[in-house]
Amino acid sequence: MTATAKSPRAPHKHYIMPALSEYAAVESRLRVDGVSLRYQSPSGETFTALDKVSFEVPDQQFAVIVGPSGCGKSSLLYLTAGLAEPSEGEIYVGGSKVDGPGVDRGMVFQGYTLFPWLTVRQNIEFGLRRRGLMSDQIRTIVEFYLGEVGLKKFAEHYPKQLSGGMMQRVAIARALANDPQILLMDEPFGALDSQTRLQMQQLLLQVWSNSKKTVVFVTHDIDEAILLADRIYVMGARPGRIKEVLDVPIARPRSLDVVMEPEFIRMKRHILELLHDDMEEVH
Repeated sequence: MTATAKSPRAPHKHYIMPALSEYAAVESRLRVDGVSLRYQSPSGETFTALDKVSFEVPDQQFAVIVGPSGCGKSSLLYLTAGLAEPSEGEIYVGGSKVDGPGVDRGMVFQGYTLFPWLTVRQNIEFGLRRRGLMSDQIRTIVEFYLGEVGLKKFAEHYPKQLSGGMMQRVAIARALANDPQILLMDEPFGALDSQTRLQMQQLLLQVWSNSKKTVVFVTHDIDEAILLADRIYVMGARPGRIKEVLDVPIARPRSLDVVMEPEFIRMKRHILELLHDDMEEVH
């Protein structure tokens, strides 16, 4: 890939992430404050995966993290989910410090993580039953989300009877049924074929529009990032850091036709330049 000459005019509204103190007036659902993550190799060398990452995600926003492979974007999501601990820095969800997994965060992984011995309905019910909700409450919630993801006819099916896209619909419904403050999604459509992926993107936008949950979505697909996001956090690699933050100026609701709009193309070109510049820095 060859470097593209930069336009003297910014292709869209964008900015470098300011210090956290400058966000005082913004109500944030997620705050990542100076987070670093380091590993030690078998030989004793220290590898820095994330280096002093700081950013905030306002309430009800659809935030997408995009970056090259190995930049630590999935690690950042796992830290937010409480599935790992940062080497330094802190993460807050709804003003509370993350110190382990919690029902305030719902997670959807790239791999299919359903319980194979449970039906679609039972998978969605699982977290609700563990929380001790009444049967009537559980039934109402499950029926609602079965409708949201279009799986009412498949409620009594087992995961092995479902396609990949359908299994991810169940995973999204299961995560949302617990009414988390924030939905974390780690390349949830990465294993799907292109047609199913497009269908799932449209489904997710519709579900998000109805729920208005704060979403943090990790992807390496630039088209997907622009289609879904209110704001895109572009990460650089080695070590992982927030390189630039971009507001998506394309009005909602969005259809797949937006990929042909000039603003979409300009934004995609700009992100490609950022990622290409980062590759040049690495090499």
